[in-house]
Amino acid sequence: MIRFEQVSVTYEDTAVPTLQGVDLTVPEGELVLLVGPSGVGKSTLLGTVSGLVPHFTGGTLRGRVTVAGRDTRTHPPRELADVVGTVGQDPLAHFVTDTVEDELAYGMESLGLAPAVMRRRVEETLDLLGLNELRDRPLASLSGGQQQRVAIGSVLTPHPKVLVLDEPTSALDPAAAEEVLAVLQRLVHDLGTTVLMAEHRLERVVQYADQVVLLPGPGRAPVMGPPADIMAVSPVHPPVVSLGRLAAWSPLPLSVRDARRRSAPLRSRLSSLPLPRTGPTTPAAATPPPTPATPAPPAAVPAPPAFEERGPGRSPGFGMGVPPAKRGGGRVGELLQRFRRPAATGTATPPRTGTGTGTRTGTGPHPEPPAEPARTRNLAVRRTRTDILRAIDLTLAPGEITALMGRNGAGKSTLLATLVGLLEPHTGEVTVGGRVPAATPPAQMLRHVGLVPQEPRDLLYADTVAAECAAADQDAQAAPGTCRDLVAALLPGVPDDTHPRDLSEGQRLALALAIVLTGRPALLLLDEPTRGLDYAAKARLVEVLRGLSADGHAILLATHDVELAAELAHRVVILAGGEIVADGPTAEVVVSSPAFAPQVAKILAPGHWLTVDQVARALAQEPTA
Repeated sequence: MIRFEQVSVTYEDTAVPTLQGVDLTVPEGELVLLVGPSGVGKSTLLGTVSGLVPHFTGGTLRGRVTVAGRDTRTHPPRELADVVGTVGQDPLAHFVTDTVEDELAYGMESLGLAPAVMRRRVEETLDLLGLNELRDRPLASLSGGQQQRVAIGSVLTPHPKVLVLDEPTSALDPAAAEEVLAVLQRLVHDLGTTVLMAEHRLERVVQYADQVVLLPGPGRAPVMGPPADIMAVSPVHPPVVSLGRLAAWSPLPLSVRDARRRSAPLRSRLSSLPLPRTGPTTPAAATPPPTPATPAPPAAVPAPPAFEERGPGRSPGFGMGVPPAKRGGGRVGELLQRFRRPAATGTATPPRTGTGTGTRTGTGPHPEPPAEPARTRNLAVRRTRTDILRAIDLTLAPGEITALMGRNGAGKSTLLATLVGLLEPHTGEVTVGGRVPAATPPAQMLRHVGLVPQEPRDLLYADTVAAECAAADQDAQAAPGTCRDLVAALLPGVPDDTHPRDLSEGQRLALALAIVLTGRPALLLLDEPTRGLDYAAKARLVEVLRGLSADGHAILLATHDVELAAELAHRVVILAGGEIVADGPTAEVVVSSPAFAPQVAKILAPGHWLTVDQVARALAQEPTA
C-alpha cells in the first residue's frame, strides 16, 4: 500500500538530511507504529506519505514514495485526499469549519459525495467516537481531547485507504484513547484500512501494532519488524517493556495482560521488600522558598540537558499567527494573549507597589511566597448555562506537586484558568497568594501564579526567542536577561533569532515554561505538559519540576499521562462531571483506579508499586542468598 524507495529529505537550512535511507513497504490492512527519539524525523516521514513533504514544507525529497500507486512527488495533497487521511499534532490547525458536525462533513463535501452518504457517515462517526452530544458545539469551545477526537473523525468520514496519524492519543484521557484505538483496530481488521501512526505514549499503542518501524537516530536508516523484536532494541519503550527488561522476561511483554502472566515470581520477591518512595520528597509545607537577593535568579531552576527535538520544526499547521479563538484553548488562548500582550506592546501599567504583598518593580526583591499559595472554596464555574465546575474545595501547599486528572471535558483546564484569573467563578471563592485572581491586574499576579497552557504557543506571539524573552522580562518587571538565562538553562544552543514556530513541541514547552518562571510564581500551573514529549524529554521535565518543588513552589499539573503522575506527583485529584471525586496520596488514588493506574501498578497489584525505578531500587536492596 505504501512504498518507500531510498527516500531522503533535506531541508533548505540544514546541512544533513533529516531522513535518509528509508526503504520499506507498509502492507495493506496493517497498523504500523513509527517510534524513535524526538528529532529523528518521524513527522517528516509521515509528511512524505500525505504529500505535505515537500509540497507544503519545502525541502528536497529524494527517492520515491508511492501510496496506492500514486507518487507523492507528482501528486500534491489535494490529489491524495481520497486515499490518505491525515491528523497532525495540532487538531485545531486542520479545522476549517466552526462546529463539530460541519467539520465531520467537510471532507466529504470536498470530494463531492452524495448528501445521503454524507449524513449516514457523519452519524456513524459521531457514534464511533462518542461525539453525538457534541455535534452542535463550536470547535473552539471543546477541550483538547474532544478536539482530537473530532479531528480523527473528520478524516474517517471520507473512508480513506490510508490513515496517517501523528500523536493521535496525546490529548486524550485513558478511556478515550482506548476508544480511539479500538476504532482504529476495527478499521484495520474489518475494512482493511492501512494505518501509519507515530506516538510517544507507547504504553497505549504498542500492543495493537502489527509492525513497528524504529527510526534509531537522525539520518539513520529505519528498522522494521515485529513489535517485541523492535522493543528489545529500541531506545524508547513503555514501562511494561522496561519492567520486562529488568526481570529478564523473554519474549518481552507488550501488554499488561502478558506481563501479569509472567509476574508471579517477581511479585513474590517484592512482597518481602520495603516499598521505596517514588517521586519527589514529601513537601515541606511550612518552609516557603527563600527570597532571592536579585530577581528571578536562573540558578533557582535546575539546568538539565536540552529538551529533545520533536521533529524538524517544519511540520504544517503550527498555528502561529492563527487567531487565538481558533487555536488550542479557545477563549483561554485568547485571554492568555491579552495577559501578556500589554507589556510586550509597551502599553502596560507597571505593577503597583505598597499593596502589602512585598511586590516591587525593577530590581527589588521578589515577594516571599505565602504559606498557602492557593485555595478554592465551594467554587463553581458556569458557561452558557452549563455548570463546568461545581463545589470545588481545594488547597495547594508549598512544595507540593498535585496531578489533576479526569476524562476529557471534566473541567481540568477550566480550573487552571480560574486559578490564574482568566475565568471568573460563578459562585464560591478563589484566592491565590491572598488575592482574588480575576479581580487582580495580571501584572500583579505574575509573582503569585503562572500558567503554561495546553498549547504553549498561546503564550508566544513574538517573532524571535529573544523578543519573547524581552517581553517576559518586562511583564515580570525582572532584570533584563532573566528569561534568556532560564531559556539557556532549559534549551542550551537555541539562537536568539529563532522563530518560536520553528521550535519543536518540547522546545516550545520549555520556552513557555521559562517565560512563566521569569516571574518566579509561588504557584505553577501546567496543562498537559508532556504532550508531544518523548520519554527522555519527559524525564528532563520531571527533574525541572522536582527542583522547583524542592525550592518550595506549589505545582498543579492537569494531565492524562498516568505514568507522569505516578513518577512525579505527591497527590492526585480526580475530576468527573465538574466535581472532585477522589483526592489523596498518589499511590492510594491511582492503584485503586483501573483507568488511572500506571502499567507497573496494574502488573504488580495488589502491591502499591508505581514505577520501574521503584522496583529496581527495591530489588537492589534485596539480600543476597
